[in-house]
Amino acid sequence: MIKVCGMREVENIREVEALGIDLMGFIFWPKSSRYVSGRPAYLPTQCKRVGVFVNEDIEKVKNIAEDYVLDFIQFHGSESPEQISHLSPLTSHLSIIKAFNIATANDLEATKPYEGIADYFLFDTKAQLPGGSGQQFDWSVLADYVGETPFLLSGGIGPDDAESVKAFHHPKCVGFDLNSKFEIEPALKDIQKLKTFLEQL
Repeated sequence: MIKVCGMREVENIREVEALGIDLMGFIFWPKSSRYVSGRPAYLPTQCKRVGVFVNEDIEKVKNIAEDYVLDFIQFHGSESPEQISHLSPLTSHLSIIKAFNIATANDLEATKPYEGIADYFLFDTKAQLPGGSGQQFDWSVLADYVGETPFLLSGGIGPDDAESVKAFHHPKCVGFDLNSKFEIEPALKDIQKLKTFLEQL
């Protein structure tokens, strides 16, 4: 799966969708430079919609999920398994992604309480603020991940990383998350860079 995250602009949404990606992410964290403050005039229909939240009130998450007709909820903060479980009435038609900030193999221990709670994990680079650092972590530490939950790999993947992405293998890796390295400015993706990268994959 290929996920392009941090989308907001209508024409850019249409252009990225036309590339044939699998997931498109919309960030509902007000501190993000890619924050979606209002519903765009167009939302994708050919790929799945992902809402990204950071320590948000669960009732608000539910309301946004319904308003945007989301397919996935991505929790990118310090949400507990219990908090995520409160979404259970919606999970018949929603998949849950729980993000973890990774620097060393020890950070993988944090995934264990979420086994059976999240449908997917997302492994991002450890940074001061949630997501968007544009930096990569050492993917080799993921050799120590022995959980049952499939994951997406995130964190600083850029236009020059197609060979590294193709060379990365883990039995539970099901996709890659692309964001800041493919941007002209926050929330505006460079279509040619994305197109070339996807062709290289």
